[in-house]
Amino acid sequence: MAAIRAAASSKIAWRLIPFLIVCYFISYLDRVNLSFAALTFRQDLNISAEAFGLGAGIFFFGYFLFEIPSNIMLEKVGARIWIARIMFTWGLVSAAMALVQGENSFYFVRFLLGLAEAGFFPGIILYLTFWFTAAERAKVVGMFMVAIPLSSAIGAPVSSAILDSFKHVGGLASWQWLFIIEAAPALVASMAVYMFLQDGPADADWLTAEEKQVLIARLAGERSSREAIRKFTLAQALTNPRVLGLAFVYFGVVTGLYGFGFWAPQIVKAFGLSIQQTGWVVAIPFVCGALLMAPWSHHSDRTRERVWHVALPAFLGGAGLIVGSYMQSPLLAMIALTLGSIGTFAALPTFWTLPTALLTGTAAAGGIALINAIGNVGGFVGPYLVGWIKDNALAMQIVADQAGANALSIAAIGCFMIAAGALALALGHDPALEDGAHK
Repeated sequence: MAAIRAAASSKIAWRLIPFLIVCYFISYLDRVNLSFAALTFRQDLNISAEAFGLGAGIFFFGYFLFEIPSNIMLEKVGARIWIARIMFTWGLVSAAMALVQGENSFYFVRFLLGLAEAGFFPGIILYLTFWFTAAERAKVVGMFMVAIPLSSAIGAPVSSAILDSFKHVGGLASWQWLFIIEAAPALVASMAVYMFLQDGPADADWLTAEEKQVLIARLAGERSSREAIRKFTLAQALTNPRVLGLAFVYFGVVTGLYGFGFWAPQIVKAFGLSIQQTGWVVAIPFVCGALLMAPWSHHSDRTRERVWHVALPAFLGGAGLIVGSYMQSPLLAMIALTLGSIGTFAALPTFWTLPTALLTGTAAAGGIALINAIGNVGGFVGPYLVGWIKDNALAMQIVADQAGANALSIAAIGCFMIAAGALALALGHDPALEDGAHK
């Protein structure tokens, strides 16, 4: 029985995970390519640091509003149709960023992009629970989420190359070409999703009848065991204090993730580098983060420990951002910021084992979406807070000079990550929810 289940899991992983990584790579690239466009975009449209931070973050308001309805819809109509719809609409809106003329249109299109993309990430997290047992989940989510640092690591030099190579081609600015070129893969991938994905093991003709039977029985058994401990309705899941606490853990981590991610190219370029050099240097923290995500989440699965596997990297992420922001040497600053990125990315996949062990069914669809929605408000807070401090800290005499304002802006988001680690420890985790029985 165990051998059959292992064979089925291996087939599923090889069939789904590489494809889902590509989809999430495209999603995340379309979300954060604004960070590179800003190297010329801000000057062309005369957009201040605070306005840029607001526009970067307003994406997450649209994301927040449609997150829960989107995930519930996915559970009702199936992942294949709904994820294909999400990818197609976000591809269209991402390309529309090339039409932005000023601050107001910038805010509007970014808000629409959030609406269009809402539900993709929590939908995939929910989708993976249809295929993989709790014991495999951190490793699987870790492999899937490696797309986040990879999209920045690969996207950084690619985006900088587009900015350098497409200046005034066809009468468009290079940042306009950046949005157009990098939106196209989402439209192609949406068709591939519709043709390629199955909604669950019962629909997978590439699994044997015996593999389907064993896997479906194991997943149903896990669900029954969790529901015997506590079964949540959708309303209970959306108001449960533990679910809300997990949302604020995620909020702290995401604040650090996007606060640094959206501003990293401008931080690095301030070292005196060219646009192309900036692209390669910015890739370093993200490559290092990608290399350690999967081993850390695999270690969590192997040891069956979750909370410290979230808290420790969150502490490292926060400390790295704080220390790196005050380093005078570009080399030492990059080392500290790279350590901060490693911690940030390592915390993400294991975090998602906590809510998926707690919730099932429609409650899982709504609860996961709620956690992701509240957490991703940090995607607004992080970039906007950095921009606001950069523009206002000196005038308010909080710091002595602009360099101090720049350092304080990144250190501030590091504090959110440290708070997230502390809250994760306070909330704890009941292993019985994964083991399927009380200890």
